[in-house]
Amino acid sequence: MANDYHPYRTHRRRKKARAGRLGLAGALTGALGIAAVAATIVVLRPGGDPGGTARPTLAGQGSVEAGPSVPSPQAGPPLNFTTPEGYGYSLAAVEAGTDAEPLGAIQSPPPGTTYAYADYVLTNNQRRPVLLDYPADLFMPKAQVPSSAQERCMPQAGVPDDMCTLPNQSEITARVDGAEPPIDENGTMMIPAGATYLVRVASELPVKDGLSADDLRLFVWNARYTSDRKGIELAFPNTAG
Repeated sequence: MANDYHPYRTHRRRKKARAGRLGLAGALTGALGIAAVAATIVVLRPGGDPGGTARPTLAGQGSVEAGPSVPSPQAGPPLNFTTPEGYGYSLAAVEAGTDAEPLGAIQSPPPGTTYAYADYVLTNNQRRPVLLDYPADLFMPKAQVPSSAQERCMPQAGVPDDMCTLPNQSEITARVDGAEPPIDENGTMMIPAGATYLVRVASELPVKDGLSADDLRLFVWNARYTSDRKGIELAFPNTAG
């Protein structure tokens, strides 16, 4: 499930909301003069973009709070991905689980439910900055999704038929081995050359509290990262090999 085009904190739906200003000035005839129109755009994490078309990036928001520096965590085998623009990334799954507040303050889940999350390592494997994006999506058994959210839990080619992905958001929670934080290049957030971050992707809709960490899986499926549009799994360290 290669992520849609979406940067900082942002499924199909959301890798995180961001607002960017677009100025549109048009010359009107005669005495009408010139009018300017401003629009605000909100970018949501992966969701309804099955074609994998390029989406606006979450950029132009100044410095990014990329969290503390931590040692490199134990992770599954890394996989490399390259976008049509030539941006290169390495991803490796770390762990998954459930939590009532997987990304800090969040709306409390209804009784009998919780939120699902997974952590993975995201690396810019090039010698130049690359776009800050979140290629991985979290999948869970559809049977563990409450009936109220079943319609929002989407399947994906290459992913087991009994699994689906809910709207989610992604956030950098730490910098690995002293990596530099994301940088702003003319309004676009970029990952510095060689930088590695610990990223958490968390469901924005609740799952049943009986969901086990072993039930959760990470896939890269967006067409920007997988030419055949089939999900590629990132194996957790306890399942790799």
